[in-house]
Amino acid sequence: MQQEYEINELAKEESWRMFRIIGELVEGFDRLAGIEPAVSIYGSARVKPGDELYAKTEEIARRLGENGFSIITGGGPGVMEAANKGALEAGVKSVGVNIELPEEQMPNPYSSISLSLRHFFVRKVLLVKYATAFVIMPGGLGTLDELTEVLTLMQTHKIKPFPVILFGSKYWKGFLEWLRTFTLARGYIAEEDLNLLRVCDDTDEVIETVRKWYLNQEIGGRKALAR
Repeated sequence: MQQEYEINELAKEESWRMFRIIGELVEGFDRLAGIEPAVSIYGSARVKPGDELYAKTEEIARRLGENGFSIITGGGPGVMEAANKGALEAGVKSVGVNIELPEEQMPNPYSSISLSLRHFFVRKVLLVKYATAFVIMPGGLGTLDELTEVLTLMQTHKIKPFPVILFGSKYWKGFLEWLRTFTLARGYIAEEDLNLLRVCDDTDEVIETVRKWYLNQEIGGRKALAR
């Protein structure tokens, strides 16, 4: 009887978890409606203000903002903070989709729209759903997870092939060599999968890559950036 009770209680908890996930999705969709065009920026949470990467991220976000793009990040410190700060400086919507972690990650103070979520799944959906392009700054396991998920969604035609920009060729060189030498060589991916990636070392190149791709899309994009 005790075992049956515990199983029933677990089933109830799982059912309520589903409703919490739905609730977070609904809140996210409501809060982020109308932020397009937007660019999602990913990268390490461990970068400090004063670091060159922090400054580069802030510049990229600010200049994308000046070109009419909202900025979306994971809402935490490091690269995320720098990107939200740049967006705020440009006067565009600065979105932080923060996640609750065992070692609490505090939302950075530069998000004009801030959400706090319990589920990584919901956070990932929101970071992808509203993005026109993805800028991947150097980062750790979380950054790699988000990068490969975006590529998988494009590879499987679940989302359109938006620009996926890897910033910092020296940082990404080993990863790209591994993909070519082992993954591509064994036929686990196709050449066109690697063509989804664009490597940039220059902030001007990042801005132009996003702008040119967006302006080549539907006429609505041209109107949005005509300012």
